Amino acid sequence: MTKKFTHIDQDSPSMVDVGQKEVTERTAIAQAIVQLPDDMKPYITDGEIRTLKGPVFQTAIIAGIQGAKKTSELIPLCHQLNLNKVDIQISVNEDLEVKITSLAKCSGKTGVEMEALTGASVAALTIYDMCKAFSHNIVIKETKLIKKTGGKSDYQL
Repeated sequence: MTKKFTHIDQDSPSMVDVGQKEVTERTAIAQAIVQLPDDMKPYITDGEIRTLKGPVFQTAIIAGIQGAKKTSELIPLCHQLNLNKVDIQISVNEDLEVKITSLAKCSGKTGVEMEALTGASVAALTIYDMCKAFSHNIVIKETKLIKKTGGKSDYQL
């Protein structure tokens, strides 16, 4: 079976027509990992980094939610969705790996993977932005889809 790209119509980009699809409950979970350098360890207190700009992880949570809500404005062929929920969780371990988990939910005709991925990505970029005054050796290591449900098929990493 040959797969074809759904966003290309006769060699030009187009938005996929989801008008005939059934509305189903859709969820997606994405994760981003940010590696902080060792010299940032003294700045982490009680699972948070405080800067002149404010609390880093709390700000990144708000930015991630805002990013998920604006996905269709950032990714050209994404459908605009009415999100039922966006939840961003951030934790840091002893190796200074910051794990960002982004959950997006909606009742719709198309999935919320891009919203979950955008939420995780924007949160990671916010952490970089707020911490770059301490170090430019911050690495956004990976952003990936962990799980999706609803629609034609489910997925779990």
